[in-house]
Amino acid sequence: MLSVEGLQAGYGHSQVLFDVSFEVAKGECVTLMGRNGMGKTTSIKTIMGLVPARGGRVTIGGQPITRQPPERVARLGVGLVPEGRQIFSTLTVRENLVATAANRQKYADGWTLERVYALFPRLRERAEQAAGTLSGGEQQMLAIGRALMTNPWLLILDEATEGLAPVIRAEIWDVIGKLRTAGQAILLVDKNLAVLKRLADRHYIIEKGRSVWSGNGADLDRDFQQVQGYVGI
Repeated sequence: MLSVEGLQAGYGHSQVLFDVSFEVAKGECVTLMGRNGMGKTTSIKTIMGLVPARGGRVTIGGQPITRQPPERVARLGVGLVPEGRQIFSTLTVRENLVATAANRQKYADGWTLERVYALFPRLRERAEQAAGTLSGGEQQMLAIGRALMTNPWLLILDEATEGLAPVIRAEIWDVIGKLRTAGQAILLVDKNLAVLKRLADRHYIIEKGRSVWSGNGADLDRDFQQVQGYVGI
């Protein structure tokens, strides 16, 4: 469904991506790994149209979206949980969830407030609370819930558990596992090899703006030391 081929991008006179390629099929969980500063977030921003591509090709279901504006990419069914969460801090939890809610794909069992509250009971408890007063973990839950309310076929999570307490991190991973089991296509940017190996179907590694390794769980086991070197753990 999502195909990225030879993607190139950067900021100003600085080029960050030189040759990034990966794919996410319907219902797959795929990881994008690498050390900090290697181009993972820039890859996500370029796919979403937040950073203009300088070369390469991005398609969704065979439809080219390279250099399309972010709202166009979102309408095609891509939901982003950005690094840093970027919730609407002055709105309530409920207002955050309904602000961008849509079901453009016309799913019969689409995401609703009740479904999000069932997934994250803490959000129900804080529904009328200003989002900016939530804890970091609760804000991350809200960011995931807000993305789900757009009913995406592909959910992209950029550093979904970074900086969170271990108990909250485990809760987020549990939710991601439930989404994967339910058939949600997911692209994960993270470095937790033990969890990613358990959750994901396939893995890609970026090093200095280039795709340098890819494989499934068995490949990851075989090349574990090499992968550790790339990821920096």
